[in-house]
Amino acid sequence: MKRSWIAVASAEHVQRGRREGFMQVCHGKAAPLRRLHPGDRVAYYSPTLVFGDKAPCQAFTAIGTVQCGLPYQVDMGDGFHPFRRDVSWLEAREASIHPLLGRLEFTAGVRNWGYPFRFGLFPVSEHDMDIIAAAMAVACASEGIATSPPPQGRLWEEG
Repeated sequence: MKRSWIAVASAEHVQRGRREGFMQVCHGKAAPLRRLHPGDRVAYYSPTLVFGDKAPCQAFTAIGTVQCGLPYQVDMGDGFHPFRRDVSWLEAREASIHPLLGRLEFTAGVRNWGYPFRFGLFPVSEHDMDIIAAAMAVACASEGIATSPPPQGRLWEEG
């Protein structure tokens, strides 16, 4: 059974993962990535533009499908060896969470809507992933995710 997930990282970190075809969560821990399976859908929520900075982003910044394979470790230097998972990222525009808060099952009617994001990776319903994908101008089909041309708006550049 395919599942849908929300991962959390700064927009800057998400942009690098999109460019290089991977995802990384919870400061590089392997355990959360082991919960994902090939074919699972994942969307990144970015609370900030840059890690450690307070400039808000509060938008979904990437969406894609988990690829085959297990989490693998990489050497980023200075003793940092995070785990990653390969993802096929789709062309999509960023989508602010604010217009979606009343429509997403995990945020509707919830005063502290940001709480689940503290976990770094959490499952969401297919309904919620479809709403996020639509807001990002990606068409969801029952057999997976198919891309559609994104509308004009702020796009994360590839490169």
